[in-house]
Order: sequence, then structure tokens, then C-alpha cells
Amino acid sequence: MTPEPLQSPLLAGLAGVRHGFFTRRGGVSEGIYAGLNVGRGSKDDPAAVRENRARAAGFFNVGEPALLCAYQVHSSLAHRVDGIWEQPPQVDALVTTEAGLVCGALSADCAPILIADARARVVASAHAGWRGALTGVVEAAVEAMKAAGAEPQRMIAAVGPCIGPKSYEVGLEFLDRFMAESPGSERFFAPGVSAEKRLFDLPGYVLSRLNAAGVAKAEWIGADTLADEAQFFSNRRAVLRGDGDYGRLLSAIMLEG
Repeated sequence: MTPEPLQSPLLAGLAGVRHGFFTRRGGVSEGIYAGLNVGRGSKDDPAAVRENRARAAGFFNVGEPALLCAYQVHSSLAHRVDGIWEQPPQVDALVTTEAGLVCGALSADCAPILIADARARVVASAHAGWRGALTGVVEAAVEAMKAAGAEPQRMIAAVGPCIGPKSYEVGLEFLDRFMAESPGSERFFAPGVSAEKRLFDLPGYVLSRLNAAGVAKAEWIGADTLADEAQFFSNRRAVLRGDGDYGRLLSAIMLEG
């Protein structure tokens, strides 16, 4: 069974580019990982994770080794991918100009970002939690794409399933840090359930960083990972319930040959 990922209307219109924001549907994992858990770092059965990854790779008509996901560390680091690796780099954005290599980002509330310059044939994936978004992972991905020949005015980007603006409750210290390090970002915070809480619009903030980096067009596909358990894994849901672990979603993009 090949999973059927969600699509970005913007990216779906690009010739020579294939992408997908995978849900938890279409996999073989069980229990708290039920469905398409592709997280090698989870405590799921490794054989199930391998099968899930193979199914996701099948959507791109490639073998599982060509599905490349970094060892994500909530950084602002990007890496250019020229071939299949033995050990993944510790970065949070991947860029390639090579057809048949799938750049993937894993998430379970953090914002996955897929970017393409179809004319230059450069694509990228990025993983943006609040820390990576604040410290510049968006800009790192754009700069790495530019180094590979892309131009921001031709770039199309989509933010995939992530914790939504009505679900992401944070404390005032979180707001203070953003105001200090990213002036003007207070517009992405709304009142919370109490005076000590705020609701943070992560996808809106990521879109603002894409816009500031010069990306021509960008959208959030509108999927809230915490609010929709049937479709998405969520780290925050797992923490609130005391599950002990959680599955990881895949967002991925590839240049077609």
C-alpha cells in the first residue's frame, strides 16, 4: 500500500517537482505509533519503520535509501545533498539539485517546510521548530538553495502539518525571547487561557521568515497536528497524555528526472 500524502496547491503546480506531506495513514506501525511512523529515533519496531519508509519512498518511485532525512538538532544549519549517504548530517535543512534524491523533514508539531525553484531545478526540505525558526533555519535553506543556483524570486514554498495557532500555548518567557531576538514578532502571539499564557502562531511566523528571505510565494497547508489525531502524530499530545514517545511524520520533495 502506497500512502497518499497531502499536497500543497502551490508546489503541485510545478513541473518536474514531486512532493508530499505524509499523514500517519498507510503504514504498518502499531500502538502509539499506529500508521506511517518514519522516525528511526522513535522506540517503534525498527522493521515497521523500515517498511513505512519504503512505502513513503514508493510514492516517489525510488528505493528507501534515496529517502534522505537529516539527524535533526533544532539548528539553523543546511546541507547540500549530492548522493545517498551512509550517515545523516546533523542539520535541519537539506538542499539538492540531483533528480531522484528525496529531501525529507521529520516532524510531530514542528513545522516542515518544502521549497522549490523549478526553473533552476533546486529543491529543499527544512525542519523548523520554534528554535530553528527563530535562529534562522529558513534563511539557511534559502541561502543554500541560492548557492546551488536558485533565485528567491522564483522559489515556491509550503509549510506542512504542524501545531496550529489555536493549539500552541506558551509562557510569557517565550514571548519575551521572541520580542528580544525577532522584533515585531509579537503579532504572532494571541492571548491564552490566562494572563501568563499566550498562543503562538508557528506557521504564520515561519511564513513571515520565508517572506523576509525573499521567497516569491508561500503557504501553510492548514493542518494542525495537535488537533487532528486521526491524521497526525503530535509530540505535545504525547506529553500531555504521558505516552512516553510518539511517531514522526514525513514531509518530502524530489526533482523528477
